[in-house]
Amino acid sequence: MSNLEVRPVEEPCRPSGHAGPESVLLEARDVPLGGVRAMHVSRTLPQREIPTVGAWCFLDQFGPERTDMAVLPHPHSGLQTVTWPVAGEIRHRDSLGSDVLLRPGQLNLMTSGPGIAHSEFSLGEAPLIEGLQLWVALPGGGHGITPGFERHVALPRFELEGAQGIVALGELAGAASPATVYTPIVGAQITIEPGAAPVVPLRPDFEHAVLVIAGALQVDGTRLERGPLLYLGTGRDALPLASDEGATVFLLGGEPFAEELVMWWNFVGRSHEDIVAARTAWEDPDQTRFGRVEGHGDQRIPAPPLPGGRLRPRGRR
Repeated sequence: MSNLEVRPVEEPCRPSGHAGPESVLLEARDVPLGGVRAMHVSRTLPQREIPTVGAWCFLDQFGPERTDMAVLPHPHSGLQTVTWPVAGEIRHRDSLGSDVLLRPGQLNLMTSGPGIAHSEFSLGEAPLIEGLQLWVALPGGGHGITPGFERHVALPRFELEGAQGIVALGELAGAASPATVYTPIVGAQITIEPGAAPVVPLRPDFEHAVLVIAGALQVDGTRLERGPLLYLGTGRDALPLASDEGATVFLLGGEPFAEELVMWWNFVGRSHEDIVAARTAWEDPDQTRFGRVEGHGDQRIPAPPLPGGRLRPRGRR
């Protein structure tokens, strides 16, 4: 999925290090996307103080709403896109020739390497759509990594006392996803039964964060509802959860990412020059870096103008 902001700003990110256990509520930003997809998303990554959770560098929560998603071909570089639908069906087409339909509980994982292009369209007229769009930063800016696309329709599941989970990426509670990853990482949806208090096993060398999809719960003494992302830091080997009414959450985690990032529009690079080169390539009518998505003719999303000045990595608190 594209970042369809009309005037995107750079998102410079520096590595996090190992801070130890924390409990920091990261408020969501309401981002109007406009253009071909006149909808708003709730964005919780990146943040100025905490731009990444492991290699997870971008998180939008969209819906539930009835709308037509019509995202024309657009580029990505230096990242993996993770599309996690909660409601609705999305057709994905990319410059590798992939053409698939994604449904809730299934994973679309697209690896850009140095460059790929794709489109996404909802099915039906103004269908109910809801889901998460996440990006994972690739080491080395994706150079040397072959672009690819994976669709996983039967992901591994696990059970805890009072909870069930699906592992989208990485491994959790003995269940390991078949999805390809390039850094130590985990992403899982966990559904907690009303009145339950499960304990989720964690890797203490990972930093973690929790986002509510539905319901509400207590996490590390904090009541968490839909909207903000709760950042938990590193150094935890277990995470107690409790919900009176029941809840569904998405758990993010990973080894703190050691590389500086510069993010702008749909590109994740390491320097101003990386971003400029990617934008220049996409705007070239004869470009071959990102390829072409069949079925759209010459229709595509043009790159916005770059902001003034150099794009630089930014320090973390």
